[in-house]
Amino acid sequence: MGSVVLSLDAELAWGFHDYETMPDDRVGEARESWLRLLELLDDYDVPATWAVVGHLLLDSCDGEHADHPVDDHWFERDPGTWEGRDDRWYGEQLVDAIEDADADHEVGSHTFSHVVMDEVSREVAAAEIRECVELAERRGDSLDSLVYPRNYVAHRDVLAAYGVKCYRGNQPRRWYDRGLAGSAAKLLGWPTGAVSPTLVTPEKDEYGLVNVPASLYLFCFEGRARSAVERVAGDPIVSMAKRGIDRASSEQGVFHMWLHPNNLTEERDFRRMEAILEHLAEVRDTTPLSVRTMGSIAADFKDDEPLPREPIGPR
Repeated sequence: MGSVVLSLDAELAWGFHDYETMPDDRVGEARESWLRLLELLDDYDVPATWAVVGHLLLDSCDGEHADHPVDDHWFERDPGTWEGRDDRWYGEQLVDAIEDADADHEVGSHTFSHVVMDEVSREVAAAEIRECVELAERRGDSLDSLVYPRNYVAHRDVLAAYGVKCYRGNQPRRWYDRGLAGSAAKLLGWPTGAVSPTLVTPEKDEYGLVNVPASLYLFCFEGRARSAVERVAGDPIVSMAKRGIDRASSEQGVFHMWLHPNNLTEERDFRRMEAILEHLAEVRDTTPLSVRTMGSIAADFKDDEPLPREPIGPR
């Protein structure tokens, strides 16, 4: 009937390099979490779209990026070394691990340096996507899917110009995403089933790109609220994810879960992911449910009238 998609914002330190202070727990454990998550996905044969910051495809760089038109201070934290020395900033070995995994993962893009796309010029956006496309081509890969940093969708025409086929759009807002009443409903309703998860419908936009909207961020219910609910009713995100998976097994639509590998900082976070993946594998194996990547979803849309796609700037 329906499908489940899992996408990951794979960024290491680049996800926080514009913060005044980077979260040590998330950045320091990010590589180990990345690899442990890959192992879990292999255990349950679940493919995912890994949207990787393009800079992580480098094993080294000079730290200058003189040809990039972004602000002069944007790369000031880039150490200009190599993966063996500064493994928070380079990740070629991690990308190799994705491609060597048993599960049939997709490597997508999270832009080259985690720019917030609605805050930069078209020139900067083009440079970010061009770098990613060229790095993928050097590895013999194509770049079909993109996840926007911090989910700010912009410059979709640039994606189309460089042959990107799809992006993760924003999660549709439900009544429980608004105000204090909505927060209370999540607190009370997610564990009990009173709040329903969202199935989405991918659609092609005016640029020929397929929007595969998000359904559920798997680390949106944290802190004291999570701890309080877990003591009484178990992990609320696991409950919500299971209901979304069950809906997708019997209805038309896509249940699109997402997270960052660096969200996994405690053992209970890995237990959350294992519980979700175990349920997903069981439902997939006993129903018509399919587990797909973003690129696979986009491939369903026939390009009957392809738009002209011309690269922007030098390649």
